[in-house]
Amino acid sequence: MNKAVYFLLCSLLLVNSPAHAGLFSDEDARKQIQLLETRIAKLEAQLVDAEAANKHSISAMLDLQMQLEVHSDELRKVRGQNEEWAHNLQDVEKRQKDFYIDLDARLRQIESGEVGVAPKPMGSNLVDATKDVSTNPIGENRAFEVAYGLYKVENYQSAAIAFRDFLRQFPQSVHEANVYYWMGNSYFLSGDYANSQDSYQSLITRFQDHPRVAEAMLNTAECQVELKFKTAAKKTLKQIVTQFPGSDAAEKAKKRLATLK
Repeated sequence: MNKAVYFLLCSLLLVNSPAHAGLFSDEDARKQIQLLETRIAKLEAQLVDAEAANKHSISAMLDLQMQLEVHSDELRKVRGQNEEWAHNLQDVEKRQKDFYIDLDARLRQIESGEVGVAPKPMGSNLVDATKDVSTNPIGENRAFEVAYGLYKVENYQSAAIAFRDFLRQFPQSVHEANVYYWMGNSYFLSGDYANSQDSYQSLITRFQDHPRVAEAMLNTAECQVELKFKTAAKKTLKQIVTQFPGSDAAEKAKKRLATLK
């Protein structure tokens, strides 16, 4: 091989070597770019997921905060109601105490003959005291308000006693029918179903045209159920359906009858 040919071959090799090296460099670069693009796509997907999770967390926190605010408002309302009930109870107890003090003072005056009336035979003072109290509309209304106030503040045992005492003090009161009803409710809510039934029965038999008779009969049936008198309860409910057809009480009685079968 002569020198000219040798130099020519060397020149060709030198020319081709950079091109071959450049080809491999471009291919590696494309691979790196593809890898980077894949990683970027994964990172973007992770970022989207993270943003979605973040939005969900924020939404959940906002919901929780709203629930806490609602519960806080409800708690404030309950506290306010409790304070109001406590105040009402104190007021009712004070009025009841004042009423009995006033009543006691009246009775003492009558018994001691200090009311400016002519002396009467022995034994008539107590009758006159009852008459004086029962004909006093202010004292009568006050006594009813005291008893009903105890019922409103859910002091049912005291309310039942107050209603019972009211009937003894005011036997001819215009509130008599309502007193039997509320006394029945007070006994029922106190768990005294026997006295509750007696109270409702007094309303039913003495005031047959009173608008609360149907409701009193429904409550009587519930007392009978609690007292294990299921047969009597069914009879009472059937009587309501017959006596008050088409009324709300009759519908309630039908539904209650269905549960007692």
